Amino acid sequence: MALRLVQVNLKARDDAALGRFWAAALGWVARGGHGATSAAPEGFDWTDPDAPVCVDAIAVPDPSTVHYRAHLELATTSGAHYLQLVARLQEIGATLADVGQGDGRRTVLADPEGNEFCVLEPRELYRGTGPIGAVAVDCADPQIMARFWGEAMGWTVHEATGDRALLRSANGTGPFLEFARTPHLPGARHRAHLDVVPYCGDTQQAEVARLLGLGASPADVGQGDVSWVVLTDPEGNEFCVLAPA
Repeated sequence: MALRLVQVNLKARDDAALGRFWAAALGWVARGGHGATSAAPEGFDWTDPDAPVCVDAIAVPDPSTVHYRAHLELATTSGAHYLQLVARLQEIGATLADVGQGDGRRTVLADPEGNEFCVLEPRELYRGTGPIGAVAVDCADPQIMARFWGEAMGWTVHEATGDRALLRSANGTGPFLEFARTPHLPGARHRAHLDVVPYCGDTQQAEVARLLGLGASPADVGQGDVSWVVLTDPEGNEFCVLAPA
């Protein structure tokens, strides 16, 4: 039993505009609208177990009232690609952001809705991930998070220290999931969260029960009667378990 990471869900005032931005940023196409717009490769089928992780923009009344704890990190393949991508992202609506990064190995930007993300200088670790190199999550204890998410999704832990934990799918494809120890974490809802789905043959009900046994908790974010189940991980990060198709 395991779960598949389907998408990173971003809050937005205008989901269609944000979906178009991320489609252009990643070289993908935007689909949907009227409250939910996804950015995904041409021909994307979310029920395909080998489908890449995509981005889903969801309209909410006031995304500025929630905080940043998770963000996307975009991979580059060369120094020239890194410079070109940063420039192109600013041309289509991204703005430079200063979050005290200071290491000079990345450029921090904000998308048109203010969601912060990073463009990474080329690194061997992220070669072959696709345009999204990692989904990075601030946390208090990376090892606890690595243990929970590794068991939840059946992902391989590549690194787990007191400061950082790094996971990737067992078949070695797609982006990494990175947990970085961060002091003074915001306690409110977050602008980005993960959506996961059971693999074929597993049920949503069974997977939710398994996640609760691993340390997840039920969450009420005003979702009402919907087909997905909202949970929080051991550090309070919300995520959704979708119903398999």
